[in-house]
Amino acid sequence: MRNKTGEELAGIGAMAACAFLWSLAGIFIKLIDWQPFAIAGGRSLVAAVFILLWIRKPKFTFSKAQVGAALASAGTMLLFVYANKATTSANAILLQYGAPIYVALLAAPLLGEKPRAEHWAALVAVLGGILLLFMDGLGGGSLAGNLAAVGAGVTFALYVIFMRKQKEGSPLESALLAHVLTAAVALSVSLFLPAPRIEPRAVAALLGLGILQIGLASVLFAYGIKRVRAVESVLLGVIEPVLNPVWVFLATAEAPGPRAILGGGIVIAAVLASSLVSLRRDAARA
Repeated sequence: MRNKTGEELAGIGAMAACAFLWSLAGIFIKLIDWQPFAIAGGRSLVAAVFILLWIRKPKFTFSKAQVGAALASAGTMLLFVYANKATTSANAILLQYGAPIYVALLAAPLLGEKPRAEHWAALVAVLGGILLLFMDGLGGGSLAGNLAAVGAGVTFALYVIFMRKQKEGSPLESALLAHVLTAAVALSVSLFLPAPRIEPRAVAALLGLGILQIGLASVLFAYGIKRVRAVESVLLGVIEPVLNPVWVFLATAEAPGPRAILGGGIVIAAVLASSLVSLRRDAARA
C-alpha cells in the first residue's frame, strides 16, 4: 500500500506539471499573429508528431474508451478555439471550468469512483476562486460563444472520464488520435480563412505550443490519470487559469487585481488541501 501512495503522489506531481504547461498557452500565442484555427491546427499537428515519436509504436485498439477520449479531447480544443473568438476570454475560461462538477457527477456511475468529502469541499472553493479570478472580465460575448465554452467543459469532463477508463492500458494513444483529428479539422477550416504569415518567431512559438504546451502536457496527463482519481485530476488542472495572470505579469508587468489574487489563492489552497487530505487518508489505510 505504501507503493500505491507513492504512485498517487507521482500522479499528483504529473498533473500539476501538466497544468503548468497548459498555462503557457497565452505566452506562446501572443507571439503568433495568426487566426485561431491556424494556431490550433498547427499546434496539434506538431503535438501529434511529438507524441508519435514519444510512443514510437502506438497501440490502437479503437475501444470505446480510446475513441471516446480522442473525440472528447478534439471537441474540447475546437470548441475552446471557437469560444475564444465568439465570447470574452474570461467567459470562455470560466464556463469551461465547470468541468470539475461534471466529472464529479459522472465519476461514480461511469468509473465507480465516488468523490470524497474533501473533493466536494474543494469543488465549491475552486469554483468560487475562479469566479473571483475572472470577475472583472465577465459579461458580454455571444450566446453561441458562451454555449461553446460550456460545451468545452462537458467534453473536457468526458475526456477525463474516458482517459481514466484506460488506467490499466495506455491512454496516450487517445491524445495522439485527438491531435490528429484536431489538426485535420482546424487546418481544413483554415483553408477558408486568411493565410498565416510564416515568420521565424511564429514558427518557434508554434513549436513551443506543440511540443511543450500540449505535447509534453499530454504525456504527463496520460501518466497522471492512471494514478489519481478523475475528480482529483481535474481539480489539479484548474491550477492552469491561476498561473495565466502570473505569466502575463512577468511578460507585461500588468499586475492582477486584488480579487484575482484572492481567487487564485483560494484555488491553489483548495487543490493542495484536497490532495493532502486524500494522500493522508490513503496512507492511513496502508
